[in-house]
Amino acid sequence: MDYPEREPDQLEGVPPPEFQHAVLGHSAASAALLDRLDAGRLPGGILIHGPLGIGKATLAFDIARRIFERTGDESPAHIAAQVAAGAYPNLFVMRKSPRDTGKGYYTAIRVEEVRRFIEEMRMTRGRAGHRIAIVDPIDDCNASSANALLKILEEPPADTTFLLVSHRPGSLLPTIKSRCFQVALRPIDDADVRQVLERNEADPTLIDRAVSLAGGRPRRAFEAMLLGDGGPLSLLQGWLANPSGAAAQRLAIADLLGGDRDSSELRFARDIINDWIAAAARDAAASGDRVRLASANELWDKARLSLADADEYNLDMRQTLVAILDAIRKHHQLSVAPSAS
Repeated sequence: MDYPEREPDQLEGVPPPEFQHAVLGHSAASAALLDRLDAGRLPGGILIHGPLGIGKATLAFDIARRIFERTGDESPAHIAAQVAAGAYPNLFVMRKSPRDTGKGYYTAIRVEEVRRFIEEMRMTRGRAGHRIAIVDPIDDCNASSANALLKILEEPPADTTFLLVSHRPGSLLPTIKSRCFQVALRPIDDADVRQVLERNEADPTLIDRAVSLAGGRPRRAFEAMLLGDGGPLSLLQGWLANPSGAAAQRLAIADLLGGDRDSSELRFARDIINDWIAAAARDAAASGDRVRLASANELWDKARLSLADADEYNLDMRQTLVAILDAIRKHHQLSVAPSAS
């Protein structure tokens, strides 16, 4: 099915968040917000934050539909159809806008767009019931637009709630965060990722691999589906399961992944490496082994800084990956023969 383009990073053939009618893996967060609604304590601002691609915007639209159902006088089916069409009068959605030329999107949510958004909310009363404003994501606001949004968060209109989606809450204005009830989401279980793919009629032959690459992020699973099967990512995953062996194996993986610095495979590989290092750090912390924990922290810094330098100075990505994989191998040796803590 072809879906209307709603956001600049929309994946072909994948339903945008407003078309998804079931949220998987975030039931506790959803229940907590709906309990507040039922108790008459729904905040004026709610910040839904967590890693990219785990379903934050999907949750925001689902919460919006449920609020409309409970506070309005229309059927769930009618509300869902209008939300998906972008035509529900009590729903306001702000994302980066298409350029006036019709080609591409602006690089940020601009201040003039926020002001128009606010004016429309102040002037419009669409239907009976609560009103919802979704900013997806608020990270796309520049300094001026974030400050303009802060003003309405300080004094939101009556019966109106702002749902702010954020992938990087640490970069937001402290005053925005302080005005919001915060909901932290985490990557979901593999079983839930699998169910998301199955509900969207994904190719059954590719689901197992997509789930293994997703790391609990449905969006990443859909991206993995677009990559097909096999390839260098499978080699990387196999090596990370036991990071040892001859240097030739590390060189081969780096050659396959580092040849095109703009490839989807390299972007996935970077996420996989980061996830592996984060898991190694958690394991070291849980074990109480201070030497391994220090090694994992050092490994994290090395990988992050090396990749950042490679991006900024256009360094050889193959050599960068070789160095990171070798550092992973050395850290793994501590796990094989743990030191005294």
